[in-house]
Amino acid sequence: MKKFIETIKNIWKIEELRNRIGLTLGLILIYRIGSFIVIPGVDQQALANSASSGGLIGLLDLFAGGAFSKASIMALGIMPYISASIIMQLLGMAVPVVQKMQKEGESGRRKINNYTRILTILICAFQAPSYLTMYVGVGDGGAAVDPSMLWWISSIGLLISGTMFAMWLGERITDKGIGNGISLLITVGILARFPSSVLTEFNMRMDGVGSIYMFLVEVLVFFAIIMVTTLIVQGVRRVPINYAKKVVGGRQGGLQESSRSYIPLKVNASGVMPIIFAQAIMTVPAMIGADALGALADFKSFWYNFLFAVMIIVFTYFYTAITINPKQIADDLKRNGGFIPGVKPGSETADFLDNILSRITLPGSLMLAAIAIIPAFAMLFGVGDSFAMFMGGTSMLIMVGVVLDTLQQIETYLLNRHYDGMIEGGTIRGRRGEKPIGNVI
Repeated sequence: MKKFIETIKNIWKIEELRNRIGLTLGLILIYRIGSFIVIPGVDQQALANSASSGGLIGLLDLFAGGAFSKASIMALGIMPYISASIIMQLLGMAVPVVQKMQKEGESGRRKINNYTRILTILICAFQAPSYLTMYVGVGDGGAAVDPSMLWWISSIGLLISGTMFAMWLGERITDKGIGNGISLLITVGILARFPSSVLTEFNMRMDGVGSIYMFLVEVLVFFAIIMVTTLIVQGVRRVPINYAKKVVGGRQGGLQESSRSYIPLKVNASGVMPIIFAQAIMTVPAMIGADALGALADFKSFWYNFLFAVMIIVFTYFYTAITINPKQIADDLKRNGGFIPGVKPGSETADFLDNILSRITLPGSLMLAAIAIIPAFAMLFGVGDSFAMFMGGTSMLIMVGVVLDTLQQIETYLLNRHYDGMIEGGTIRGRRGEKPIGNVI
C-alpha cells in the first residue's frame, strides 16, 4: 500500500502526466454521459418490455456500456469505426492505391484516416435503420412513439453523430491523453457492466440457484483466468543480439553483449486488436437480423464459437504480419553492426526471425481463441449469462490488454522522470514498451 501511495504521489508531481490523465478521465466521463441520452421519440418503458437482451444483442450492449439497450444516441458505439478500420487494413493488402498511401508516411496516414471516417459513416447509415427497425421497433407494439419520416431522419442522424463523436473522443484520448482511446472506450463500456453482473450472480446464488460456495469458486476461476490472460499478453521470446567490435579512442573494443541486448518478440504481438476485429465482424448478424444467419446469431452455439476462434487465429497472424517486419529488423541490425549469434546477417536473419514469429504466434493465437470461447463453456456449467461474459471471452482479453498497455504508458512517464515504476522488481511490458527493432506499432 505504501508503494501504491508513493506511485500516486509521483504521478501527481508530473504535470504533463497529470494533465493527460485528467483529460482522459474527462473525455471518458463525457462518453459515459452520452450513453444515457435517449433518442428523442423512444418510449423507454415500452423498449424495456419488448426488447430482447440475450444472444448477440446482450454482447453488443456489453461493448456499448448499456447504450444499445437504452436506445441511446451512442447505441452503435465505436464498433462501426472498428469495422471500417478492418476494411481499410484489408484493402491495404490488396489495393495498390491504399498500399501507396500506407507508404507515404504522415500524409498517407491522414488520407487513410479520412477514408476510414467516410466508411464509418456509410456503415452507420446501413446499421442505424436496422437497429431502429429490429431493436427499437416501429409500428404497433414498438417503442417509437411517432415513427414519422422526420423521426427516422433525425434518429439515423443522431446515431451516426453518436458514433462519430465517440470516434472523435477516442482519437483525442490517443493524441492528448493516456492509452489507446478507441480501446479505452470499449473497455470502459465493458467495465461499466461488471459490478451489476457480479451482484446479479451473487443474488442468484443466494436465492438458492447453487450456493455461495459455487459463487466463491466462480470468483477464484475468474482471477485464475485473469492471471493466465496476463501471462499470454506479457509473454516475450527474447532473441539475443551481439554487436561487432568498435574502435573507441584508438583502441578496439571487444564484442558487445549485455542483459539488454536482445530483440523482444511478444507471444501476442498483435495485442487486443485480433479480438476486437473478430468481435466486430461477429456482431454483424445482430445488425442485419438474427434469423438471417441462424446459429451464428447465438453466441453460445458451436458454430458461432468455432468461427469466432478461427477468426481470432487468422487475425492474430494477419495483425502480427503487418506490425512486425522481420526483413526490416534484419536490415536495421545489419546497418548497426548487430547480429544474432550463429545466424548470418541479412536474409538468413530475416528468415530466422520469421520462423520464430511463426512458432510463437501459433500457441499465442490458440490460447487467445481458447480464452475467447470460455464464456460459452461457463454457461454450460450454470454460470449466469452476464457474469459468464467476463470469465474470459472478448471482455477479459480487452480489459487485461488495455489496462496493461495504459499502465505501461504511465510507467514510461515515471521512469523517464527517474521515478520508480508501477511494480517492484520489473517493468510492465506493453505494445509501446519493449519494441523489436523495426516497424512495429
